[in-house]
Amino acid sequence: MTSKAISPIITSAKANSKKLLAVLIDPDKLGESALINLVKEASAAQADLIFIGGSLITGISLDSCIETVKSHCNIPVILFPGSIMQVSPKADAILFMSLISGRNPDLLIGNQVISAPYIKQIKLETLSTGYMLVDCGQSTTAIYMSGSAPLPYNKPEIAACTALAGEVLGLSQFYLDGGSGADKTVNPEIIKAVRSAVDKPIIVGGGIRSAAQAKLICEAGADVLVIGNVTEENPAIIKEIASTIHSF
Repeated sequence: MTSKAISPIITSAKANSKKLLAVLIDPDKLGESALINLVKEASAAQADLIFIGGSLITGISLDSCIETVKSHCNIPVILFPGSIMQVSPKADAILFMSLISGRNPDLLIGNQVISAPYIKQIKLETLSTGYMLVDCGQSTTAIYMSGSAPLPYNKPEIAACTALAGEVLGLSQFYLDGGSGADKTVNPEIIKAVRSAVDKPIIVGGGIRSAAQAKLICEAGADVLVIGNVTEENPAIIKEIASTIHSF
């Protein structure tokens, strides 16, 4: 486990107007050779963070996946859990998320009550995160598994008020997500509205498939961009997107 805390990496980048790239790895979608290749591409591209998680993890174990990632790069590994089963002491930190865009009590606070004692026991750094699902064109796995309606694509004021409520409650960052396999990215107008409403770091993922899209999202106010599906299809795209966002 890295000795460096993860939270200051994100907050410092925001304070200095630097953008970070996170590569999202779903252990169920990659065999070991594909995983190693993806990690090497991320390292060569100087990606800043690696997120690991998925709505369902049934194949390669989470611990094994983290060990493989860490043996092939020095990029911090952050858990992006799809359930309370996806917690590992081998990670550097965890996005401790509350689904503030929905009204499912289990994902607002119920699962957090169950997982918090174990997370404290293993001394895993927690990044308190307001998770906000955004309707980006189709019903994604995240929407189905969460059992909640996403935020409307063309209602930035709703997203802004939701994030503001989360900031007042003390959440340290916000994750605007279109979900895995989204048809389009989160509406830049939503990102702008949230950026105007809160001072905390904003993470944006879902539907990002090109450097041009990444640039628009950065310009709208995102601090951390997350790419996932596109890297499974074309790992080389990581370098192109990393170069674009690191130029800010």
